Amino acid sequence: QVQLVESGGGLVQAGGSLRLSCAASGRTFSTYIMGWFRQAPGKEREFVAAISWSTGVTTYADSVKGRFTISRDNAKNTVYLQMNSLKPEDTAVYYCAARLGGGYLPRGTPAYAYWGQGTQVTVSS
Repeated sequence: QVQLVESGGGLVQAGGSLRLSCAASGRTFSTYIMGWFRQAPGKEREFVAAISWSTGVTTYADSVKGRFTISRDNAKNTVYLQMNSLKPEDTAVYYCAARLGGGYLPRGTPAYAYWGQGTQVTVSS
């Protein structure tokens, strides 16, 4: 059974940084695609970033490109989201997600079979 556990959320001032972690267990993730999504109050869950565990290829939403970086640590089975230059509009619950392979990095929530419980990120102005 795949388990994803996020951590690292919190309260930060605008312009600050946070690093989210997603600890993955229950599978060998070398063929998985890992994604980060977020959901603000009253809004739909939206794509943030994704990474291929095997190749390290990444993709980002336009709203975070140049500010956020997704990475993975194979030895620790952990995916990270480094968030810099945070803005109040980045405030949301951030979710880690996983899907088995596919040869591409999908941005839609239905493409991901496994989800973590989420971690709150609040950016004050």
